[in-house]
Amino acid sequence: QVQLVESGGGLVQPGASLTLSCAASGSAFSIKAMAWYRQPPGKQREFVAHITRGGHTTYSDSVTGRFAISLDNAKNTVYLRMDSLKSEDTAVYVCYAFVEQTGSEMRGYWGQGTQVTVSS
Repeated sequence: QVQLVESGGGLVQPGASLTLSCAASGSAFSIKAMAWYRQPPGKQREFVAHITRGGHTTYSDSVTGRFAISLDNAKNTVYLRMDSLKSEDTAVYVCYAFVEQTGSEMRGYWGQGTQVTVSS
């Protein structure tokens, strides 16, 4: 089993910056990729950003140029740097990890989420 713990959420004003973290822990696993998703109030979960172990990144159109995802392989931790935050970025941000476990089994895990509220 792999556990994901997010941190860094909070209440910020429009235009501010915030950095989220998600640390993966467990035994006998290797991270292949990690991602951030978000669920705005009353809406479905949506993709935000993705990064492979090798550092290849992809972003949703709504955050391109404002958000940056990074991965510390040594710490099994993914970060999401969010700049120029807008009210429409308000959501619960959820971390996802795609890992290889013992016996080459590939599995995905979700975190519990951290709330980000952008409001004046």
